[in-house]
Amino acid sequence: MRHKVHLSQPAVYTIKVQGRLESGWSDWFDHLEIVISKSPSGPSITTLTGRIIDQAALHGLLVHIRDLGLPLLLVQHAGLDLAGKTTRGFRTHPPLAQGDENK
Repeated sequence: MRHKVHLSQPAVYTIKVQGRLESGWSDWFDHLEIVISKSPSGPSITTLTGRIIDQAALHGLLVHIRDLGLPLLLVQHAGLDLAGKTTRGFRTHPPLAQGDENK
């Protein structure tokens, strides 16, 4: 069932950028999961996935990406965040606990 998307509604997003964005940047990107895909013949691709509180926060994250000079490849709405449950195959990510930054 397809749900209507509202500007003030939390949702799960996938964002892909060209280049490497190490996991230490997770705090700066609202604790999104960061995965780097390495390519032997081309540039690395960084995928950020997780719950974003609303569209204003999404736009703020896109400004961070622009400010870092990372080419934006994809922004995908992966599903509504219905009370923190799994949405379309993506798990929402709670904030990291103190001391978990290096894991």
